[in-house]
Order: sequence, then structure tokens, then C-alpha cells
Amino acid sequence: MSEFKMPTEVIELPSKGLLYPELNPLSSGKIEMKYMTAKEEDILTNQSYIQNGTVLDKLLQSLIISKIDYNDLIIGDKNAILVASRVLGYGSDYQFTYNGKSHTVDLSKLKNKEFDETGITKGKNEFKFTLPATNIDITYRLLTHGDETKINRELEGYKKINKDMVPELTTRLKFMIQSFNGSTDTKDIRDFVDNHLLARDSRALREHIKKTQPDVDLFVELEDGEFIDVPINLSFFWPDA
Repeated sequence: MSEFKMPTEVIELPSKGLLYPELNPLSSGKIEMKYMTAKEEDILTNQSYIQNGTVLDKLLQSLIISKIDYNDLIIGDKNAILVASRVLGYGSDYQFTYNGKSHTVDLSKLKNKEFDETGITKGKNEFKFTLPATNIDITYRLLTHGDETKINRELEGYKKINKDMVPELTTRLKFMIQSFNGSTDTKDIRDFVDNHLLARDSRALREHIKKTQPDVDLFVELEDGEFIDVPINLSFFWPDA
């Protein structure tokens, strides 16, 4: 019996690979993925993965052919891979319910956001921003899958202490902000976020990152003219459910 070759596709990353070190395979700006098989459907129905929230990551890790460290993936690039995996697995038509009505979008028409390369250093995940209310200069990085794993672990620790007071927003900012007014000390950064970062500046930073970070553009127009972000959850991979 001749060897069966699994078909694959090359996916363009929203970051164009510019934020990864030169020796990192992700710096090519592309990633190779295979088509979904029954093996991946087993992953999607694995109750253990579903319960601990790792099911989609397990799926992507199974589909990615390129030799990469999954933890290195910037979240926006991971989102693009997630959409591509849905298209390769079940086609581009995605039907979902929103406000009690059924809608269908063509996922193949989703594009990567325009990524402004101005001011970035190739091979370095670092950006500059001046907080508008206090005029403090900061540098920040975009979160990776590895960062998200560490953040979730830290948040779980907080839940054990007080499940009603879990500082998700500030914890994420502590991982993102790399310096303020030249200080790169981790302890100083954590103190700055907790005690000195104004709400106005925090919001401005988050809005800035949302507008400028490389990602897949999930903003679509529905049949009735309303614009929404395409909802992505486990049912994203079960079009007939």
C-alpha cells in the first residue's frame, strides 16, 4: 500500500512574523497546517480537555505541521490559526445564533487586520506608548500563549484565596507592561499597575492595543446590517450541532 500524504495548507500570520526572533520558525510569517481528520474530532469531544479549557489548544497543536514552540504564538496569530483550522475542517460557512436569530458568515472572507509596522524593531515583541493622562512613557509586549498559561495559573491562585476578588485585568497588564519611565524592574511594574496606573490610562492603553495589535479581523456585517465580532467557542467546530 502506497503511503498516503495528508494535504496541508500554508497560513499567513497577522504579525507577518515580525515580532519573533530571527531564529524562531514563526519569523517566516507563515505556518503549515494539515486538514482536520477523525483524530481531531476525538480531541474536540474529549471531556477532560473540555473541562480544563485546553480543548482548542490541543486541537491546534495536533493540526500544526510546522516545527514551532506553541507557547511562542502571539494570541492574534493563534486566532488566525484557529479560524483557518475551522475552514480546513468543516468549510467556510459558519452558522450561529445571535439575538435569537440564525446567521451565516463566510469565514474565508475574513482578513487579517492591517498591521502598522511603524516604530517596531524586527524580531522583537515590544511597543512604545505614552499614557495620555499622566504622560508616562511605557513599553509593552503582546501576550503569547505561554503568557496566557502563566496568567491563568496566577489567577487560579487568586481564586483559592478569594474567589470573589480575582484581578484579571491588572494581572494581564503586569505581564504586558515591560517598563515605565525607563524602569524595567518587575516589582516596580507590579506596584505601578496596582497603585499608580490611572483608570483613564489603563483604558487608553487597552484601546490602543486592541486597535493596533496583529490579529484576524472578526468584525462582520450580518444580513440585517448589524456589525458584530464572529462568536468563537466550542460550537465553532460543530456546524451541524
